Amino acid sequence: MVAVPEAVRIRAVSQGQGAWLTGLDDQLRRLCANWGLTPGQVLDGGTASLVLGVTCADGAPAVLKLVIPGIDFHDQLRLLELADGRGYVRVLGVDQETNGYLLESLGGSLADADLPPQEQIRAVCDLLRVAWEVPATSYLDQSWNNAEELARLITKLWNRHNRPCPERVVDQALGYAARRAAMPRGEWVVVHGDPHPGNVLRSPDAREGSVGGYVFVDPTGFLADPAYDVGILMRDWSDQLLASDDPRGWQQHHCALAAGYSGLDCDTIAEWAYIERVSSGLFVLDVGDPDHGRRFLQTAELLIA
Repeated sequence: MVAVPEAVRIRAVSQGQGAWLTGLDDQLRRLCANWGLTPGQVLDGGTASLVLGVTCADGAPAVLKLVIPGIDFHDQLRLLELADGRGYVRVLGVDQETNGYLLESLGGSLADADLPPQEQIRAVCDLLRVAWEVPATSYLDQSWNNAEELARLITKLWNRHNRPCPERVVDQALGYAARRAAMPRGEWVVVHGDPHPGNVLRSPDAREGSVGGYVFVDPTGFLADPAYDVGILMRDWSDQLLASDDPRGWQQHHCALAAGYSGLDCDTIAEWAYIERVSSGLFVLDVGDPDHGRRFLQTAELLIA
């Protein structure tokens, strides 16, 4: 039996996908037989999918990914196929029936590269400028606004979990979300949707389409303000904020660096980062990781203007 990571198991169960978990062994056997794959080790792949190293029939390494039903499989695949390896991991094969696809094998993540925050921020922003080149015309059917969606999510989850952070934290996030929702769509791009350093992996051959030897994995893919992606990048760094004598100053300084690297507005990045810090904290609580969720919310309280 495949050893499903605990975070993946918790998320699958929380979303009513217990049957997916029990059927994983059969799905993997079928995919490996169809594609001539030899299975290897389970890899760290976040919470939304089972990720497995495999060897192809020609001896080349690859990665097999099975996404929990209902979690952005088609949106992710759409973006990866449109990017065709430019700024993103390459797709080698797709199985729509199992929400499975075969990806090129990549190296370690930027998060594990032992670089200071400013260097990680620079690397992600450099990569984002290439990733944003995916044609926005492919997404003109999108009618929803992600700032409005995040505001609804924050309100729902804050009440569902008995208001796990002060009301002023939520009020600030909702105020920022209202301002972001009112901005015109003229400069929107196809965003990655979760470009933190853990979703930036090294391309072993520094191939064409990589930036500084890195590409993105695990995109969501939708139209939004490009500063949203940079805000997600600045949503993290909880350890640094908790250790700082001046967390607001730390965040402001690094948002200014991100603005310089990306060419976008610092205040807009900071507002998106705050919205994402609160929404992510509540979401992580909701999927069963309370310690991680509370750290997001604790740092959000430290950053109240």
